[in-house]
Amino acid sequence: MKRDAQFARFAGYGFLKNLRFFEPFIVLFFREQGLSFLQIGTLFSVREIAINLLELPTGIIADLYGRRISMVLSMIAYIVSFFCFYFFPNFYLYIGSMVLFALGEAFRTGTHKAMILEYLRLTGQEDKKVEYYGATRSFSQLGSAVNSLIAAALVFYSGTYRMVFLVAVVPYILNLINLATYPKALDGEIKKASKKESIKAFFQIFKNRYSLKGLFNSAFFDSFYKTVKEYLQPVLENMALALPLFTFLSAQRRTSIVVGVVYFVLYLLTSYASRNSWKVSKFFGGKEKALNVTYILGALAIIFAGLFNSGMLRIVSVVLFIALFVLENMRRPMNVAYISDTIAHTTMASGLSAESQLKTLLAATLAPVIGLLADRFGVGAALAVMGIMMLFLYIFAKLDHVPENQPIKNSKSSS
Repeated sequence: MKRDAQFARFAGYGFLKNLRFFEPFIVLFFREQGLSFLQIGTLFSVREIAINLLELPTGIIADLYGRRISMVLSMIAYIVSFFCFYFFPNFYLYIGSMVLFALGEAFRTGTHKAMILEYLRLTGQEDKKVEYYGATRSFSQLGSAVNSLIAAALVFYSGTYRMVFLVAVVPYILNLINLATYPKALDGEIKKASKKESIKAFFQIFKNRYSLKGLFNSAFFDSFYKTVKEYLQPVLENMALALPLFTFLSAQRRTSIVVGVVYFVLYLLTSYASRNSWKVSKFFGGKEKALNVTYILGALAIIFAGLFNSGMLRIVSVVLFIALFVLENMRRPMNVAYISDTIAHTTMASGLSAESQLKTLLAATLAPVIGLLADRFGVGAALAVMGIMMLFLYIFAKLDHVPENQPIKNSKSSS
């Protein structure tokens, strides 16, 4: 695996992208603004629905007109949304902010992965997909670890969760500059005259048994992970306020200390997990078995995180949440490699966007459900129900080994 200047740019992108200082406190921020869990779930659902509507067209635009411009537009959309969250604290205006955030996600999701895979193809490193993507993703998780400490310091200093949105603008401006320096070759094969062929190749993905199963396995796990992971924040808040430490500080400052430390350790672990994903694949004798086993473990982690979310057992719930984060980052490089084995490189961005579209559609449905359950029955019960639902869907997500002749490589789309 070559660690050249472009690897540094890829790693820098992931590191800066994950300096989302609001992320460890997003639920607590909304609660501070007086929102119910149902309203919070509704905002997350709006975000996912907007991503879902924008995912396919932005993915196809990236494939047909260039991936670099898509990534630059993504950063701009994020920056505008951060300003809106900071300057317009209102539930209905937050909906607009979420749509802007979704536009950034839609332009980004799948596109940057496609650029990495294109680079590996151009440099003859296609056999290093899991190892290379895992290494770049480890820098993303390292960014999240640093993010946790900076975010905690910002909340501790300001005494409010709101400031984190304003400061998050800085790393995103730096990332915009980084992306603008990517080489033109990573745009992929731009063929404006072959829109019909590209769209046709895209829909072939859904006719291939192996690519469809790969999309299900990845999207189901990621959607449940994405839906429940934010609920670690109220669990940590309850734990922080129950501890007989720093009682002279405000609730926000006490929470910021616990959240900052836990998320810092958590993301150091996920960085290590992502970097060593290829070893997990090798241990299980292939990506398929590793993805199947980790899917089941993830569902069980969510179930028991909910069941242990009470009193002194809450520390066990936190540990299970950490395990879920580690499993997600262990799985992601393998998911990307598995899916890329079944999709033509010319439609990689739109193909990975299809995976994200399935994920966001399900997450949009789950977000208000878990919010309603959390309001009525508590966070613990809501988590347990989510885990049981995820475990049931394994019936449709179980992967089989991909034969050598299965990847979609027709003469028109792979020439």
